[in-house]
Amino acid sequence: MSGAFITLEGGDGSGKTTQAGLLQAWLEEQGRTVVRTREPGGTELGIEIRRLVQHTEGHVAPRAEALLYAADRAQHVATLVRPALERGEVVLQDRYLDSSVAYQGAGRELDGTQIRDLSLWATDGLLPHLTILLDIDPAAGRERMAGRADAPYDRLEDTGLDFAERVRDAYLALAEAEPTRFAVVEASGSPDEVHARVVSPVRAMLDTRR
Repeated sequence: MSGAFITLEGGDGSGKTTQAGLLQAWLEEQGRTVVRTREPGGTELGIEIRRLVQHTEGHVAPRAEALLYAADRAQHVATLVRPALERGEVVLQDRYLDSSVAYQGAGRELDGTQIRDLSLWATDGLLPHLTILLDIDPAAGRERMAGRADAPYDRLEDTGLDFAERVRDAYLALAEAEPTRFAVVEASGSPDEVHARVVSPVRAMLDTRR
């Protein structure tokens, strides 16, 4: 079987971690070997970068933040993602370059095209075969996040609702621009209800890559 690269995207509180777990179980039931990972933090170097960009209190310059994410992405793709794809496995990843465009581009108000080009250079042009965009109203997502107990301080979540709305708008614009890669999934409802919506485009993509 051919390898497949699936990414999960969405704003804070959209349920990416929950859906990644459910999708991994479903894929393994289909007989696929799954490498589940995330950005940043999918490698030893990435763990350190994740600590810097998400848990450092105080100001981090937007361009510095974007470059740190790109460095993590370059290492992650070279050492984990591409080797797994070459082995014919499914890489299931929480966040990829679209997060950088949405968060550092629209959210931090940098040039989204430059951010995307930086990530494509860092990864030698690797794009996912399918990107699931878990779409949720930012206010509802913030309510979900507020209910998480003992969550560590996350500098990127310590932002206002305007920021979250810009991020959502950017994600939807990306999905509209690349409809063959993106599947927009309504993220409200129970985890099982959302999972049923996620499986449909995943199944269709895998059928084309047998």
